[in-house]
Amino acid sequence: MAFDGKVVLVTGGGAGLGEAAAVLLARRGARVVLADANPDGAARVAAAILADGGQAVAIGCDISQPQQVARLVPFALASYGRLDLAFNNAGVTPLPRDTDQIDPADWRRVIDVNLNGTFYCMQAEIAHFLTHGGGAIVNMASTAGLQAHATRAAYAASKHGIVGLTRSAAVEYATRGIRINAVAPGPILTDKAAGLPAAVRARIAAKTAMGRTGTPQEVAAIVALLLSDDSSFVTGAVYEINGGQIQQERTVME
Repeated sequence: MAFDGKVVLVTGGGAGLGEAAAVLLARRGARVVLADANPDGAARVAAAILADGGQAVAIGCDISQPQQVARLVPFALASYGRLDLAFNNAGVTPLPRDTDQIDPADWRRVIDVNLNGTFYCMQAEIAHFLTHGGGAIVNMASTAGLQAHATRAAYAASKHGIVGLTRSAAVEYATRGIRINAVAPGPILTDKAAGLPAAVRARIAAKTAMGRTGTPQEVAAIVALLLSDDSSFVTGAVYEINGGQIQQERTVME
C-alpha cells in the first residue's frame, strides 16, 4: 500500500482517528493535507509528520460551513499541485440524551457537521476527481450508523446518513474512476476514551467479541487499505472495525 506521489486530504486530522490515519499515510509516502476546525491541532500533526520525514500542510476548516470547505481542494492544489485521495473523518459526538431531551440546536450541529459536512466535502472532492483522472474517498461512519444507539439519536441519524450517502454516491461514480467507501468503528481507545474510568473502559471492551477496544492505528490501517490501489475493486463498502461488537450483540439477543 505505497502512496508515493499521492496527495490525500484528511479532515478532522488534528487529533484522534484523523491524526492516526494522516501519520500512517504520510509514512507510506503520501503528501497529506490536514484540515481541522482546530487549526492548532492540524498544525501540530503536520509538524509531527514533517519531523518524522513526511510531507504535510495544515488548514483550519469547519466542514459545516460550505464556504470553508470550498477552500480545501484549491489549498491542496496550491500546496502540492494535485489531489488524489480523501478521508472525510471530521465529526462531533454529542453528550448522551434521550431523544425528547435533545436540544434542537444540538441536533442541528451534529447533522450540520457529521452529515452535511461530509456531503460538502464529497461534492468538492468528486468535482475535482471527475476532471482529474478519478480518485478514492473514505468516509467516517460508525457502528452507530448500522444499528440503534440509545441516547445517541442525533449521532446515529448522522452516521446512518453517511452510510446511505456513501453507498449511493459509490454507485453513481463507479464507472467514472471514483471509489467511495466508509469505515464504521466501534469502541476505539482514543485519547478521549483513555481518560474514562477503568471500570467504564472494561464495560465497553466487554461488548466486543474480542473483549477489548481497538486502537486508532487499527482504524488507520483499514482507511489506508480502502484508499490504496489494493482495493481497486472495492466501492460502496462499509467496513466494520469493532472487534465483532455487532455480531456479539446479535449472539446475545439470540
